[in-house]
Amino acid sequence: MKKFQAIIRFSMDEEFMSFVPPHRTYINYLINKGVIDYYAVSMETQTSWITMNAKDKAEVDGYLAKSPLYKYWTYEIDELFVYDSQQFRLPAVQLN
Repeated sequence: MKKFQAIIRFSMDEEFMSFVPPHRTYINYLINKGVIDYYAVSMETQTSWITMNAKDKAEVDGYLAKSPLYKYWTYEIDELFVYDSQQFRLPAVQLN
């Protein structure tokens, strides 16, 4: 499995918020399935960042296309070369 970063720009209209609950259900499903590692949204910039596990960009695109909010999005998908975070590190040793 490779790691990909989807950077999504979205625009909202009156109908947009009605699709948020089913979208969150879908995102939670993908998180529980291990497809999504991280999901972040900025309402200030109307941008989302999703780190996903998939075999290729086409598979990522397929997951994104199934979101109820898909019609509001423009996005790009980038394969990640380095993927590191504090969560992947061993806990610090604390001497008592």
